[in-house]
Amino acid sequence: MCGICGAVWSEFGKPIELSSLDAMTDILTHRGPNDRGTYLSCGVALGHRRLSILDLTQSGHQPMHNGSETIYIVFNGEIYNFESLRRDLILSGYKFKSETDTEVIIYLYERYGENFLTYLNGMFAIAIWDIPKRRLILARDRLGKKPLFYASEPNSDSVFDSDLSSESKLGFGRYGSKYEKSLRGIRRLIFASELKSILTNPDVSREIDPYSLDDYLTYQYVPHPYTIFRGVFKLPPAHYAVWQDGDFCVKRYWQPDWNYEDKNYSFEEWKEQLRELVIDAVRIRMRSDVPIGAFLSGGIDSSITAGVMQNISSQPIHTFNIGFEQKEYDESPFASQLAAKFGTVHHQFRVTPDIDDLLPRLIWHYDEPFADSSAIPTMLLCEMTKKNVTVALSGDGGDEMFAGYDRYRAVRYGNICGVLPLFFRRFLAEVIQPLIPNSTRQRSIFRRSKRFLETLAMTSLERYLQWIAIFNRSRRERLYSREFSERILGYNSLEFLRCAELNCMERDYCSRISFVDMQTYLPCDILTKVDIASMSSSLECRSPLLDYRVAELAVRIPLKYKIVGGYGKYILRNVFSDLLPTNIERRRKMGFGVPIDHWFRNELKSRVRDVLLDQKTIERGFFKKEYIQQILNEHFSNQFDHAYRIWSLFVLELWMRNIQISS
Repeated sequence: MCGICGAVWSEFGKPIELSSLDAMTDILTHRGPNDRGTYLSCGVALGHRRLSILDLTQSGHQPMHNGSETIYIVFNGEIYNFESLRRDLILSGYKFKSETDTEVIIYLYERYGENFLTYLNGMFAIAIWDIPKRRLILARDRLGKKPLFYASEPNSDSVFDSDLSSESKLGFGRYGSKYEKSLRGIRRLIFASELKSILTNPDVSREIDPYSLDDYLTYQYVPHPYTIFRGVFKLPPAHYAVWQDGDFCVKRYWQPDWNYEDKNYSFEEWKEQLRELVIDAVRIRMRSDVPIGAFLSGGIDSSITAGVMQNISSQPIHTFNIGFEQKEYDESPFASQLAAKFGTVHHQFRVTPDIDDLLPRLIWHYDEPFADSSAIPTMLLCEMTKKNVTVALSGDGGDEMFAGYDRYRAVRYGNICGVLPLFFRRFLAEVIQPLIPNSTRQRSIFRRSKRFLETLAMTSLERYLQWIAIFNRSRRERLYSREFSERILGYNSLEFLRCAELNCMERDYCSRISFVDMQTYLPCDILTKVDIASMSSSLECRSPLLDYRVAELAVRIPLKYKIVGGYGKYILRNVFSDLLPTNIERRRKMGFGVPIDHWFRNELKSRVRDVLLDQKTIERGFFKKEYIQQILNEHFSNQFDHAYRIWSLFVLELWMRNIQISS
């Protein structure tokens, strides 16, 4: 696991000086503390920080070349099938100087050109400089485990146009043309594993993209391919980009057949295929030359991962869990039960987060506003885990691929209610819903019932966004100042989900929504959270359930095998029932949270009020002070739980102060 950065420029582009390359590289030290390398030549600059996992010798040093020094690479990630690929390349006559997966990628590119990506099973962000062709290849793994950002000159906005006028006529906003683009005249392209590396270059704009800000307050993250800054972009998952003498294009290289529900297999046959794939996905992720362990939350996915891992291992593996004093946030008893069953060496940490110490680090590492509060326990867990191992396996991906979230059941019920006459649905939403008592508890039956009923008159996708949005559309309208509302006039943040939904319109609606989450929430939130949290502690995190073979299989499995009797992930639970005690197998998903609602009424109360109502915050011109005051008062007085809304605003303002955004 590593950090990469660099730039390419044409004859008329502005070169990157060595001092700039050094700054870009060194700010990524936390991603790779074991080694450092740079390469600067005519028209190209490459930087690399290495976290040594395979081949701990200097033969793994990057930037690495192909021997004849015509192809150079910097690479972040792990290729899990590199040993078989290496054997095939050796049989074809290639000579290797190292035991690394990096060298395998070089020769795959040399042999197969742009098609080399289809051979890789792993998580990765890759930059390859082909000297004879003066061509740069940037690539990101299929499901989006590893990030890659870029900024181009002279006019970055032409790459993914932030002006809605050209695409809004098609009805799909700025996401309408998907992510494949082709442009000419890109004089310089700068790229890096993290935004902060790109921002060391003073030529990169720090102007906030107003549409990205609206998206952030909707989703709690900024969706790809955009970032919070105009002119700086994320390469989307399963895409690669090619820059060659100023010509630039972005292409997709992988996509499962979202519309294909395979009805050719029985439940038992699906179980057999799934078990075989998951076990193999765990096995190939246990290859490491440094200590390795597993996160064990007590939930279904991490329990399966740790259990399979222990069955494969010839000695007890190390498992890690973090617990909290508040019982509603504490899964540690379940993790302890599982560790005892599996026979692992279990490390359990009970913490009271020092939020004053953690917040500045959280803001600095995440680079753009990111309001998933589970980043707090994730970062703490990674810090504790790193004290014992360098690699940890996680259970990420199971909920999206196997319909594990509770909200998918609500999606099914909502879709069933969708056949009711519109006048009756409006009656339930406008007359019955207001009669249900309010509740300050996030998961109370009253609160969930109100949220369900108030959306019945909406379309299915609008209803789903209403449920998952931090600030729904009506709340954002009340929050935004008149000036900011005018800046985003005509924009609809729903379009990010709608474009993902277009890929799977032939499936049942519940499957469709889970596949939308696989394309949106999974890479933009879950995987971003884990990548940044783990790399902040120089810890590599591997996710067997996100093996692309498992993903392709999961997409084909009929929904009737995923949700049974109100339980999601039914087939996954059933396949590995031998690993799961009954009380674990039947558990509802708990989530990985922290008591921010409590903090905002107690230890953080004065601080959040001072920050959000500060004149500096209001003078930015984005929000109405009166509405911020209203949600603070309602939360402080226990009238309503606005914890996630307050957290998103709090994180945003702290980020702006850290990045020194003036307006």
